[in-house]
Amino acid sequence: MDNTEKMLEFDKIKEKWSELALTDAAKEKIGAAKFYLSEGELRRELRDTTDARSMIELLGNPPLQNVGEIKEILLAADKGECLTPYQLERVEKILAAVRRLKDYLSRAASSGNQLGFYGENLDALGELKEEISKQIRNGAVDDYASKELSQIRSRIDICGEKMRQKAEQVMRSNKECMADSFCTMRNGRVCVPVKKEYKFRISGSVIDRSSTGATLFIEPSVAAAYYEELDLLKISEENEVCRILYTLTAAVADAAFAMNENIAVFEKLDFIFSKGKLSIDLRASEPSVNTERRIVLEDARHPLMDINVSVPLRFEIGGDIRGIVITGPNTGGKTVAIKTVMLNCMMAQCGLHVTCQKADICMSSSYLCDIGDGQSLSENLSTFSAHIKNVLEVLSDVNKDSLVIMDELGSGTDPAEGMGIAVAILEELHKSGCLFLVTTHYPEVKDYADRTQGIVNARMTFDKATLMPTYRMVIGEAGESCAFYIADSLGMPADMLKTAVRAAYGEAAVDSYSFRGSNTVTASQTAVNPAGRISKLKKAPKANALLEKFKRGDSVIVFPDQKIGIVCEPVNEKGVLRVQLPDKKIWINHKRVKLHVAADELYPDGYDFSIIFETVENRKIRHEMERKYTDKTIKQD
Repeated sequence: MDNTEKMLEFDKIKEKWSELALTDAAKEKIGAAKFYLSEGELRRELRDTTDARSMIELLGNPPLQNVGEIKEILLAADKGECLTPYQLERVEKILAAVRRLKDYLSRAASSGNQLGFYGENLDALGELKEEISKQIRNGAVDDYASKELSQIRSRIDICGEKMRQKAEQVMRSNKECMADSFCTMRNGRVCVPVKKEYKFRISGSVIDRSSTGATLFIEPSVAAAYYEELDLLKISEENEVCRILYTLTAAVADAAFAMNENIAVFEKLDFIFSKGKLSIDLRASEPSVNTERRIVLEDARHPLMDINVSVPLRFEIGGDIRGIVITGPNTGGKTVAIKTVMLNCMMAQCGLHVTCQKADICMSSSYLCDIGDGQSLSENLSTFSAHIKNVLEVLSDVNKDSLVIMDELGSGTDPAEGMGIAVAILEELHKSGCLFLVTTHYPEVKDYADRTQGIVNARMTFDKATLMPTYRMVIGEAGESCAFYIADSLGMPADMLKTAVRAAYGEAAVDSYSFRGSNTVTASQTAVNPAGRISKLKKAPKANALLEKFKRGDSVIVFPDQKIGIVCEPVNEKGVLRVQLPDKKIWINHKRVKLHVAADELYPDGYDFSIIFETVENRKIRHEMERKYTDKTIKQD
């Protein structure tokens, strides 16, 4: 089914559906959703979808939430780990959500909605929630979680206050020794800031010092006497906090079974309500289902198309009609039509509502399709090869309870042979007894459908006046080719059109076409744009002669200043050369340069001109490049 889902884009519908779910379990179930083969199970799923939509429209979205984190917390509690205050708060919040959901479902049950009775399976565990909310607040164990903890923390506050009072008393008695006017906490101890030079005036222990070393933070001896008492109190506090947390953890572990039942209901309802939300988003409706191989769709839409541009489709198959051959112009909506039929059938059999005004859909044992060119580069298959490979797979899996759609039957090869293959495929589908829809352009396939019992033609309508498809299907009529009418509207001469009709259908068919174009092909008609004269590009004068006249190293006179320079770069294709003057290098047109002394007369053979034209630094870099790799670059002047 996975390949069929991708061909039909049912996987995109699943993506939209999954986005409406909150729990991981519901999302996984949606991703793995398959069509139901049990009629009873399917009818229950469709009823659940309808009830979920009704409930959302009446009461709003249900108070559901993701329960993935609470599962991990329950597992930790079951293993005997001590839950943190944060984890216990998560437990309290999920229990509050259970309470809200229970109230939500009770209101639904009072209105007669069957989903409301799921509330009977929820246990809000009010006592556990009350205990947690009373003892855990703001991510910590509350002061009043127990009488013992309240007393301990009160004594800790008193002891800490006494330490500060003693420290402040020392500061008041020794103001001249203090570097500041207030005491501070350093490493958990109350300290006074003492100037370094008065270190021995204050009785106590040096706990810390300032960054400059000018101030010492000393714990006065009179304050240190309380530190041991404070340390013991904090140990008592920690023990009492651990006792409370372990007690609450044990309570959570005892309630784990009930909480897991709550989680299962959350996940079940999340899946059901995601179907209801999807129904609302797609403006869908509940279909009726049958096992009598009958499909009737009224005003069906493709679920992924914009409702404002989608043209409703009316479709019916079943009874004596087992197959429909759809013909019509390109871009006329044939492919969208067959996808619309199969997508709505698949959605219905997955327990979803369908994008139809009204629908009666039969259950199918399998959904098989061949859509698109199917070309596979990895398997080195051409369009036709891949098409036939897919068709053979379809034919090997098909049975009388299958629904099959095939697009452009027999395409991708020689028309005569493709037509024969198309007819052979139709014959096999007809023998299997399945319901099938195929699209084609072959007139012989239309003829086959006309003369074969159980198969009918259908066409996608086309407005000849506007030359635009109307995207409507008419069952019982074969489509006609619109290529000649389109060519006629675009100005193809009548003689050419008649030649085309004669070649396609024979001489007898020529008189049945009436074209508005002219009768003859004129020179002005064949030449839409009058022929222009070819203008050849003028070639620039060759620089070969100049290259021979001006060579690197030549001494030249530059006009009009009549300065003497040396050619450092010969003439290029634009007739420009580069000359080294006493103070700079310049680009100049060859017409403003006159040879003074040729390089052959000035320098010996093989002379290294880089000595003249390059800096010492660049010459060193170039030499280094000739010997090895370097990341240095030659600087351009």
